[in-house]
Amino acid sequence: MSSTSVVSTQCVLDREQLSLRMVDDEIVQVPTWRLSPALMAETKPFRKFRWYRGQPHYSGAYWSSTESAHVVYESRLELTRLVLADFDSTVTRIFAQPLMIRARVDGRARRHIPDYLFVRGADLVFVAVKPMSRLEDPKVVETLSWVREVVESNGWGFEVASEPEQPYFDNVRFIAGYRRAELYVPTALANLRSLPLEGMSFGEAVGAAKGSEALARAALLHMLWTHEVEVDLSQVLCDKTILMAGAAL
Repeated sequence: MSSTSVVSTQCVLDREQLSLRMVDDEIVQVPTWRLSPALMAETKPFRKFRWYRGQPHYSGAYWSSTESAHVVYESRLELTRLVLADFDSTVTRIFAQPLMIRARVDGRARRHIPDYLFVRGADLVFVAVKPMSRLEDPKVVETLSWVREVVESNGWGFEVASEPEQPYFDNVRFIAGYRRAELYVPTALANLRSLPLEGMSFGEAVGAAKGSEALARAALLHMLWTHEVEVDLSQVLCDKTILMAGAAL
C-alpha cells in the first residue's frame, strides 16, 4: 500500500480531545495523553456500521488473523489496507474507525475519524485511506494536514494510504485465503517443516512433501502468510518462486 505525505498548512491547534465508543456503546471523552493499547481494547468502532440503498462504497467485515475476529471496512480501498496490515507481522492490533479526534484549528472546531489505528509494539499508527485521485483535493489536503499535526504532536505515527503496489498486493490477497490456521492438517505442516525449504522452489517443496499435494500446497501458502517462509512478493507468485528462510527456519 503506498503512502503519501501531505504538506503541512501550519495550523494552529488547541484543545485536542479524543472521543471513544466503549464496548457498552457509551461515548467517552479522553485527553490525548490517556490513549493506549489497553484503553483501545475496551472500545468498539466509533462510527456505526452503515448499509443503505445506493451507497457509493462497498462496506463489509474481514476476518483478521491478527485480531482472531472480524474487522469492519467501508470501502474496497480500506479493505486492501486492512489485508496488508493483517499480513504485517509487526502489527499486533488493528482497530477500525477507532475514535474521533476533536481540535480547534485556526480557531475553528474540527473533528475527524481515522480509518484505522494499528498497534506496533508500544507504537500507535493512525491511518487515513484515500485514493490517489483525491490527494490533491484542497479539502482533503487541509484535513489530513491538521490531523497529521495532532497525531504526530502526540508522538503517534500517521500514514496516508492509497492504492497498493502490484503485483505485491495481489500476491498478499491470494495468500490471505490461507490465513486461518485451524483449517490445516498438522501433519501437512509437519511434513513441510521437515524439509530444507530454503532455496527450494514453491513447486519443488510441494512435490517433496508427503501426502496430498493439495494439502501440501495449502499448508505452504499458510506458512507464507505466517512468515514461516518468505518469497519475493514483488514478483508474481508461481511454482518457480524461490523460498527463503522466514522467522522459524
